[in-house]
Amino acid sequence: MIINIKNDDGDLVYDVSKIEDEQKKAGANVSISKIGTLNVLTEALNYASQGHQANLEAILNESPEAMVESNEDEEDVDTTDSK
Repeated sequence: MIINIKNDDGDLVYDVSKIEDEQKKAGANVSISKIGTLNVLTEALNYASQGHQANLEAILNESPEAMVESNEDEEDVDTTDSK
């Protein structure tokens, strides 16, 4: 299996099947599988998040009573530093 690694040094290409140590080869294959799974989960979470955000925006756009007018003179908003 050919793997491309992009880092600060540029693109590095490895052939995992050429690893002679069976434990290292198995470890590399497990890592590749985990990375693939995490990438799929990341994409799924991004897709779900975008869908929920679009749904929220649609609900808010259909609910003008929820709109809050921004007024710089209002003193209800505390923006002071609490340090």
